[in-house]
Amino acid sequence: QVHLVESGGGLVQAGESLRLSCAASGSIFSINVMGWYRQAPGKQRELVAMPTTGGSTNYADSVKGRFTISRDNAKNSVYLQMNSLKPEDTAVYYCYAVVRTTWRSANYSPFWGQGTQVTVSS
Repeated sequence: QVHLVESGGGLVQAGESLRLSCAASGSIFSINVMGWYRQAPGKQRELVAMPTTGGSTNYADSVKGRFTISRDNAKNSVYLQMNSLKPEDTAVYYCYAVVRTTWRSANYSPFWGQGTQVTVSS
């Protein structure tokens, strides 16, 4: 089993910054990709930032230029630096990872964290 634990959420005012962290642990042979999604009240879960196999990163249009994703492979961790936060960024932010759990199988499986709340007041 693989566990993803997010941290760093909280309540901030518009214009401020937050840095989310996500650490993966458990049965990890290798991690293909780690990224971030979010879900606002009454809305569907949406992609925030996800690296591509080509080496670039897909960002939601609404966060381009404000959010930056980074990864520390040695720590099995991914981060989301969020600057110039807006009230519409208020959501539960979820870490997502695609993990190969054993050397015996080349299959990768998706895993989700439990989410961390980000609230931006105006």
